[in-house]
Amino acid sequence: MKINPSVLEKKIKLKFKDQNILIKSLTHKSFDSKDNNEKIEFLGDRVLGLIIAKKLLEIYPKEKEGILDKKFASLVNKKKCLEIAKKIDLEKYILVSNPKNKKIKIEDKVIADCLEALIGALYLDQGFNVTEKFILNQWSEHILASVVTQIDAKTKLQEYSLKIFKKLPTYKLISNTGPRHKPLFKVAVKIKNTKFFTGNGSSKKDAEQNAANLCLESVIKK
Repeated sequence: MKINPSVLEKKIKLKFKDQNILIKSLTHKSFDSKDNNEKIEFLGDRVLGLIIAKKLLEIYPKEKEGILDKKFASLVNKKKCLEIAKKIDLEKYILVSNPKNKKIKIEDKVIADCLEALIGALYLDQGFNVTEKFILNQWSEHILASVVTQIDAKTKLQEYSLKIFKKLPTYKLISNTGPRHKPLFKVAVKIKNTKFFTGNGSSKKDAEQNAANLCLESVIKK
């Protein structure tokens, strides 16, 4: 299996000083168990996180840490990395094991990981400033979209209760049943002047969210 890294360079409008590090960033462990992109991916993940965190602090200097954390998580997760990777057709350049030279579908996780490896390689080859410019360019529309953050039901209920009643919602665990590998939690929640609303979930957190959502719906209807 052969790739032409110069085509990718044209695609991302960057020229590597050392094409070997670019090729290494595109090499999956299935293709080469010793000289692959795992360690560069580790670096790229940290570089991406640093640059996105830095940018969010610049854009939202007065925002609460909890909201910043939600924005950050939405921008650096595997799903977002896959979306960016697809935009630059990164899967066309990844070296994976293919002994019969057949057309194969590369897993989404491999593609997302490869983007982080590409970022790591770019940082090693070009330095921080060039890498920062690349990331902010590729993520620009997603960073702008982060202006609108979906606040979860539990947070909304807490904010409502504090604003109206100056008290936090009351949660209580009703039950935790089912086998260890597939538990079922039942949680109830109430705020002042409401009954308890019960939610179920595969985790306590999910059950709390579902209960909070039911309570919110009742309050909004009123």
